[in-house]
Amino acid sequence: MGYSIRWISQISEVPQPEWDALAQPLKTPFLEWEWLHNMEASRSATAQAGWQPCHLTVWKEDTLVAAAPLYLKGHSYGEFVFDHQWADLAYRLGIEYYPKLLGMSPFTPALGYRFLVDPAEDEDTLTETMVAAIDQFCDRHNISGCNFLYVDPKWRPMIQKYGFSAWLHHSSIWHNQGFQTFDDYLKMFNANQRRNIKRERKAVEKAKLTMKVHNGEDITHQLLADMYQFYSHHCDQFGWWGSKYLTKTFFERLYDNYRHRLVLSAAYREGDERKPVGMSFCVTKGDQLYGRYWGSFEEFDCLHFNACYYTPIEWAIANGIQRFDPGAGGRHKKRRGFPATPHHSLHRFYNQRLMQIMKTHIDQINEAEQFQIDAINQELPFNQTQDWVQNPY
Repeated sequence: MGYSIRWISQISEVPQPEWDALAQPLKTPFLEWEWLHNMEASRSATAQAGWQPCHLTVWKEDTLVAAAPLYLKGHSYGEFVFDHQWADLAYRLGIEYYPKLLGMSPFTPALGYRFLVDPAEDEDTLTETMVAAIDQFCDRHNISGCNFLYVDPKWRPMIQKYGFSAWLHHSSIWHNQGFQTFDDYLKMFNANQRRNIKRERKAVEKAKLTMKVHNGEDITHQLLADMYQFYSHHCDQFGWWGSKYLTKTFFERLYDNYRHRLVLSAAYREGDERKPVGMSFCVTKGDQLYGRYWGSFEEFDCLHFNACYYTPIEWAIANGIQRFDPGAGGRHKKRRGFPATPHHSLHRFYNQRLMQIMKTHIDQINEAEQFQIDAINQELPFNQTQDWVQNPY
């Protein structure tokens, strides 16, 4: 077909318009050039951090027709798909698990990963070409396996045809049930939880705080600097020193070319909007909203719930958002209207023994995960008549 393969070590080797011609039509904002480039240029996703960019690109003469953001990993941190049991098994079998090849947007456990393909080209042919290139690359460099995380559910069957095993996981996702107001959202809960949410909302008022949403042009350099400080403090405060993946430069660089995608929910003392006391960081695209980070220098009752859930939900309803993924973890989300929603990762090990073990046991592993999803959703504090949509994308 006249295609040529190029492996690149930094996304800046591809002109932004060419990459974004493939990435911007997608629902996810996290495969766009600016987001991925910022990860690299800010020194957040680097070989030194264990995220060595190793992107696959396919060209027809001098035109980019397909691409896959990929990273060589020497550990499993920052992925939020916890494959440490597979690494431990490999160690027991005397198999080198690292390095591995990983497809996802770094540090971003949000659904939507897939190959980027020019719709004018034959996707099946390009997919086969790219999988073959990945296999050859991993064989040549003695890579243990290739893993695609948080995959677009419509893309998953296309890749499974090539021998990748699908591992079931879940995220906690809010789905808009045709809500017109925040009160509509409250109506889906049973009476006890409605009272609880109202109490949590009033707790912020009692602390003499007001919530304000900043989006797009309303976002200043100072707000992004504040957000980094909150993010950094939050990681330090809870001992998550190993999870402070993003640099200060990453947040600073968002101002020029990416703030149109940002939604910041900031808490201010009454009568003083000069300096927020806490803030959450969300990213939006189309009818999707993604929560990523939050922090506060002081302890305020229920501020976390308001900054990370209620204020973004209120903004989402007002702006036609259909799906809100508030980020990893689910301990607090179930009681606030975020059902456990399934998604998959895709895995191929190049050691035949390890691959056979996965193929033998993956159905049992997935059954156990589905049991957990069902158990979580049976405890949702919704009205018995509430019919919520469990739509992964």
